[in-house]
Amino acid sequence: MLATARHLADDLADGLAGPRARAAARGVRRLLGADGAGLADVSGRLVTVGRLPDAATLVEKVLHTESRAGRGAVVALPLLVHDELAGVLVVAGGVGLSAVREVAGVVVAALERAHLEASAEHAAQAELRALRAEISPHFVYNALTVIASLVRSEPDRSRELLLDFADYIRYSLARHGEYTTVADEFHAIETYLALQRAVLGDRLRVQVRVAPEVLAVAIPYLVLQPLVENAVRHGIEPRADGGLVQVTGEAEGADCVITVEDDGVGMDPGLAEAILAGSSSGGSMGLANVDRRLRNVYGPWFGLVVETAEDDGTRVIVRVPRFQPGVMP
Repeated sequence: MLATARHLADDLADGLAGPRARAAARGVRRLLGADGAGLADVSGRLVTVGRLPDAATLVEKVLHTESRAGRGAVVALPLLVHDELAGVLVVAGGVGLSAVREVAGVVVAALERAHLEASAEHAAQAELRALRAEISPHFVYNALTVIASLVRSEPDRSRELLLDFADYIRYSLARHGEYTTVADEFHAIETYLALQRAVLGDRLRVQVRVAPEVLAVAIPYLVLQPLVENAVRHGIEPRADGGLVQVTGEAEGADCVITVEDDGVGMDPGLAEAILAGSSSGGSMGLANVDRRLRNVYGPWFGLVVETAEDDGTRVIVRVPRFQPGVMP
């Protein structure tokens, strides 16, 4: 019975309208030893197994009244997920009402889990869209202005920067999967830094080093580029004499460790903590976004580590497993 209940939860992962709803109905029938069982979603779409007379009529009645209905040996119960009607369970065969209610509870629990998982996925997608939308208009304007100024005097250089700009926009806004590779993220970083060096000139110095053994490591899409953008925008740009941004990636045992460091203006450690917690409106939402996504994928031990102090630069450390089940580009 426990195995059947576990499979029931898996079968309902896509809800009552999912492709395995009929398999879930079979599980209900097996748990109750019923003559027939059926599941309907709120549209009235019904899947049944076994003998289940008058099921469609009872489903329609429950959907209209949100209360139990029955006829002879057939009973239909509303399925309430977070106090909202999600569907109907129908059972035939003289099964005791208390047993049917227990199984209805199992179905509701499975639907609640599916709802939470879907909500988490939608939240992650929304956060990714938010990161894509965070491209600085100021940076775009400055980059295009510099490119335009070089069209006549240095046409080859202008062309290179325009291609870099196209790559940067394509990577930031294109529809990607949930994961990419360290190699692709580092390519995006180098493209962004090339554009920023054209804008800031000698004020921005750059060092990028990545070990070959971590290039193929799969990581969530857009977790490194926002960190580099923060280092330039919030660390180096405010300084009149500019500064250095260093990005390194290396293997440490079973982990891949990536560090983004600048010698810019830094910040109060308390402010950094508030930014990571998402409770500060003065910093970039990118840091909190990236930290939350890393913890959701790898667990609470794999969020961002930020080391900073006022007038002493900032170092952000990303540590992820080199191999993680289910994480692949």
